[in-house]
Parts: sequence; structure tokens; C-alpha cells
Amino acid sequence: MIDRTTDRHTSTTPGTGYGRVSTETMRSIVNARSTRRSFWKQLALIGPAFVAGAWQFGPGNLTTAVQAGSAYQYALIWVIVVSTILMIFLTDMSVRLGIKSPVSLIASIKDHLGRWVGVLAGIGIFLITLCFSVGNAVGSGLGLSMLFGGSPVMWTVVCTLAVAGLLLLRNVYRVIEKVLVTIVALMAIAFVVSAFVSNPDWAAAASGLLPTVPDGSWLLIVALVGTNFSINAAFYTSYGTKERGRTEADYRDVTVVDTIPGIVAPGLMTALVIVVAGAVLGQTGEAAPTIVALAGVFEPLAGPIGSTVFALGFFGAAFSSMIANATAGGTMLSDGLGRGSSSSSITAKVVSGSILAFGVVIALIFQASPVQLIVVAQALTVFVAPVLAVLIIVMANRRSLMGAMRNRWWQNVLGVVGLVAVLGLSVRLFLTLIAG
Repeated sequence: MIDRTTDRHTSTTPGTGYGRVSTETMRSIVNARSTRRSFWKQLALIGPAFVAGAWQFGPGNLTTAVQAGSAYQYALIWVIVVSTILMIFLTDMSVRLGIKSPVSLIASIKDHLGRWVGVLAGIGIFLITLCFSVGNAVGSGLGLSMLFGGSPVMWTVVCTLAVAGLLLLRNVYRVIEKVLVTIVALMAIAFVVSAFVSNPDWAAAASGLLPTVPDGSWLLIVALVGTNFSINAAFYTSYGTKERGRTEADYRDVTVVDTIPGIVAPGLMTALVIVVAGAVLGQTGEAAPTIVALAGVFEPLAGPIGSTVFALGFFGAAFSSMIANATAGGTMLSDGLGRGSSSSSITAKVVSGSILAFGVVIALIFQASPVQLIVVAQALTVFVAPVLAVLIIVMANRRSLMGAMRNRWWQNVLGVVGLVAVLGLSVRLFLTLIAG
């Protein structure tokens, strides 16, 4: 008599097997639920989203916020709230992509959607960072000039050399991440203090949370959304997540201590800048279309200490954006060209250096903020930002890549809302550029 046995698939974990959740995923879920991190271990997860927030919160962001507060006082604060919420959900998709993808996001896009798509994404982001580098360089120099006096161009060169020194360090991403988290914390303190020193009408400021569209404010609304809902920064978050080696077990804690606060922080600071500009307008009757003008009007109201704190926040915004912009542009072009996806790679450092050099050279040539390059940067965003948003949403929905971490329906709904907002922004800017 022959003993016949039938081979059957067995799994050591209940509820796993063919057509079900994989054993590895189930173990990650169990470990995530059973392991409780201490407060200090949770703080160690802070990083990638704060880097994205530092990139997002730059001179362009501050300028539009000052214009919003000077022109309409608190009426457009709601725009910041809406764009921040959309930014959180798109950044969350990028974080999950960084966790699940075995390679970098652009490399994964090449594998799933075609090599040319990934190459174009890397080149597009590089061109945007190249143009933004000018505003960051000029803003950093201007911030230190406001604090210590002297030529803004001289301080621009000093800031550029300081950032270049950071990029030469080993394990550059870890170092830059710590620097940017510290700067973001100092900026938050500076702008919170500035807001209270300006003594705004907090009830009126709260009314700005209700959506209203004052006459003639549409272009400014578009600009506010464009500077606060930064698809480029959201896209780069996956790289920081990958460099930090995040896992599914980390996801919940990362969301609580990094993704949400890292994106809320720049949104909150932008809203506070609107509050300061609105308070100054309400109490002095003087509008301030630029940061320098606001600091000048702010000083009689808040005194030299108040204006100094505000100037310190502005410098932090420009300098942190300068660091993140160069790092992100270098990393993603290097990845797009297939030369490495780490910010520590030779190609990434060379490209980052070229971004810094471009910014400081143009600043030296023009001795002022070259408005035309900022317009070019916006024009590039018209064509690149919606594409990046589509790529994030499409990749976050791929079952073969994401598994149990792929988008849920409500995440897709919010992602599509964000995409529509970016498309609307793109069309409006495109029509403006043609008309101009």
C-alpha cells in the first residue's frame, strides 16, 4: 500500500497565504501594534517631512504671505489651511512609497511606468530647483543683512559657502536633516513670537478660517496654493524616508511625529506671517508688499527686538530652503540619470553644488532679486507639478508595489482634489504668462 500525501501550502501566521495578506506584512502589522516606542525613540523618527517643509517654506512662500496679509489682512488664512491639508495627504503617499519601494521613487517609476518617465521627472525637478536657487540665495543674504548689516550680496556668498560645506560631509542627508529640523524649530519660535508681539485681533484672524474670496484676490490665492502645496517637496519625502530606512512597523509613529507636524509647521508659520502683516496693516494703515518693507513697518510697532526676531525667522526660511533645494535637486537628477539615488553620491553632490553656484552667480550678476527667473520657475511648475502629482498618486495605487499600504478610496479622493487644485493653478499661471 502506497502512502500518498498531498502537498499543501502552509503558513505559520493565521490569515496569510495565497490571495491573502503575506506573512511578512502580517508580521510587520503585529510588530507595529505590539511594539511601543518611548517618547525619545519616537522623536528619533522626526526628519524627512521636516526637510520637505523646510524646502516648501522659502522666500517665495513668505513673500506671498506678506502680500496676502498686507492686501486683505486675515481673509486668506483659510487658503493656507486647505493647502496644508492637501499637502499632508500627498506627503503621506510619498512616505508610504518610500517605505514600500525596494528602490528609490524615480527608479521605481522607471521600473513600473518606463525609463523615460523617471528621467523626465528627475530633469524637471532639477530645472525647478535651479531657478528657485536664486530666490533662496538672495533671501539668505538679505536675511543676514537685515540682522547684522552689510551687503546682502556678501552674505549671499557666505551662506552659499556654508551650504556647500554641509554638502561635502559624509552621510550628508543625516547631517542636513538635523540642521533643518533645528532651523524649523527656531523659525516656529520666531514667527510665534512675532505674531504675539504684533498684537493682532485674534477674533478677526479666526474669521479668516472661513473661506472668502475678496475682490481681486484670485491670483494671490493661486500663488498661496502654489507655494504651500509644494508637489516637489512632497515627492522628495520618499527619498528621505528611504535613506532613513523606514519600515511598515514605523509608519504609524512616523505619521504622528514627522509627516503631520513636518507639514503643519510651515503651514502654521505661513499663516502667522499673514497675521503679522495683517496686524501691521490694521494698526498702522501701511501695506508692506515685501519682507523688507514689512520689517521696516513692523519696527515702530514692535520695537527693534520684534523686528529682529522676525528677520531671524526670514533668514531661517531662506537658508533652510536653500539647503533642502540644493540637496533635493542634486539627489533626484542623479537618480533620474541612473547615477545613484543617495544625496551622498558623487553625482548628487556635484549637481547640488551646481545649483548653489547658479544661484550665487546670478545674484552677483544682477545684484538684486531677478524677478524673471522666478517667473521662469513658476512656468516650469506649470508643466512639472501636475505630472509629479499624477506620478505619486498612480504609484501609491499600484497593488504589486504597495500591497496593504496602497491608497484607500478616501486617500485617492483627497489626492484627486489636490491634483485638480494643482491643475487649476497651472492653467491660471499659464494664462497669466501668455497674457503677460
